[in-house]
Amino acid sequence: MIIKNGNVYCSDGGFKIKDLYVADGFIVDDRNLAAADGKVIDATGKYVIPSLVDVHSHGAFGHDFCDADVEGLKAILKYEKSCGITSYCPTSMTFPEDRLEKIFNTVNEVGAEGNLANIVGINMEGPFISYQKRGAQNPDYILAPDVEMFRRLNRICDNKIRLITMAPEVEGATDFIKELCSEVNISVGHTMANYDEATAAFKAGANHVTHLFNAMPPLNHREPGVIGAAADSENVFVELICDGIHIHPSAIRLAFKVFGSDRVVLISDSMEATGMVDGEYELGGQKVFKKGNHATLADGTLAGSATNLFDCMKKAVEFGLPLYDAVKSATTTPAKSIGMYPKIGALEVGSKADILIVSKDLELDELISM
Repeated sequence: MIIKNGNVYCSDGGFKIKDLYVADGFIVDDRNLAAADGKVIDATGKYVIPSLVDVHSHGAFGHDFCDADVEGLKAILKYEKSCGITSYCPTSMTFPEDRLEKIFNTVNEVGAEGNLANIVGINMEGPFISYQKRGAQNPDYILAPDVEMFRRLNRICDNKIRLITMAPEVEGATDFIKELCSEVNISVGHTMANYDEATAAFKAGANHVTHLFNAMPPLNHREPGVIGAAADSENVFVELICDGIHIHPSAIRLAFKVFGSDRVVLISDSMEATGMVDGEYELGGQKVFKKGNHATLADGTLAGSATNLFDCMKKAVEFGLPLYDAVKSATTTPAKSIGMYPKIGALEVGSKADILIVSKDLELDELISM
C-alpha cells in the first residue's frame, strides 16, 4: 500500500508532505514492495498520523473493564478503534485482589480481531492509594503497598501490567517502588504527597504521574507538591485529561510549557458512559451520572471522563496547542511512557502500520490498521 501526498507526522519534528509505504503490516522504505498489492490512497490536503495510544481508560460504550466481562471488553476495544485508538491499556480501579484477578484474566481471553483496538498492557490504578485523595475510587478496598500481591496479579495476566498508580507517602511505598520499578512503570497519583515525598519516589524509580493536577494537592509557591517534583524530575511522564472539564485550558497550556510534548501523555480516563446518552452508569462499583461530557458521583466528584482520546487531542488543539504537540502527546509520548515506541505511536520504518488519515478540520477520514 502507498499513501501518497499526505502531510505526514514525523517523529523528529513537524509534518512533511511525502509518500508513506506499507507492506506486511509495517511501515517500509521500499516503494516497489509497498506497491505490490496495488493499493494507493491519495491523502492530498490531509494529515497522516499514527493511530492513537490511550494508556489510561476504564471503559466506554456502556462497558467497564472492571466488569470482568470478555464481551464487554471487546465492545470497549471496538469502540476505541472506531475512534482512531488502536493501542489501549484497559485501566482497573481499587478492588480487592480476588476481584482484580477476575478483571485481569479477561485480557487473556481477547484475541487479535481486526475490528478491535490492541491491548498493549494493563494500567492498575490502585488499590495502593491515599484515602484523602481517593477521588472516585472505593475507599473500602484501599490497601497498603504489597509487592507480592502485585506480582501475583501480574502473573494472572501474563505480565501485562505496564502501569501502576500509588501514593508515595503511605507506609511501605518507597520499598515497593525500589523493588518493582524494573518490572513495571510506577505512577504517582491519588496522593497527598508533598514535594519531598514525591521527589523521593521519583529518585527511587517512579517515572509517571497519574492525571496531573487531579487527585493531588495543587501547585503552591511554598508547597509545590507532586506537580513541582515532577517538573524537577527529567525522566517523569505526566498524564493530562484534556476533556475541557478536568483541567482549565490555561493549565493545559501551562503543563505543555513546563513539561513539553516529550513528557505530556494525553489520556481520556474514559468510563463506560463514553459514547453513550446521558444517564446513570457505574465506575468502580459506584454510581456515576453523565450529563454531556460531565461524569460525576452523586456528591459531584468527577468520576473519569466521558470523552475519547481522539476528541481530547482535538480539544488540545482547540485550547491553543500546536497540532504537532497534540498528536505527539496522543501517540509517540504515551507509547514511550509504556516502553512500546517505536513499535506503536510512530510512522517510522519498522513501526506497526496503524495509521490515521485526518482532514484539515481534524475529522477522522480513514483508519488503516494491519
